[in-house]
Amino acid sequence: MESFLLRRPSAFTPVAMSLTAWTFVLVYVATFGIVHQADEGTPAHIFQLLIVGQMPIVAFFALKWLPRQPKGAAMVIAIQAAAAALAVGTVALLEL
Repeated sequence: MESFLLRRPSAFTPVAMSLTAWTFVLVYVATFGIVHQADEGTPAHIFQLLIVGQMPIVAFFALKWLPRQPKGAAMVIAIQAAAAALAVGTVALLEL
């Protein structure tokens, strides 16, 4: 049942956005190293847009699927949250 829900665009898009943000952080650190700047710059804004931009999609998914399939939808939301935590946690760990 969860695999059916994971095929929905509103389920996999937030995960893809989080993994894109995480990959973006890894590539940036591999390219430029851990650099602390006074101004956040474009890379930080792109990361923020990817993370914040997925919130309405997660909310839409929750509103649509939690009443219909509570167990499966909760599992998908947990996967979405874990992917977002991976991206945000990496930034916090590296103190970027």
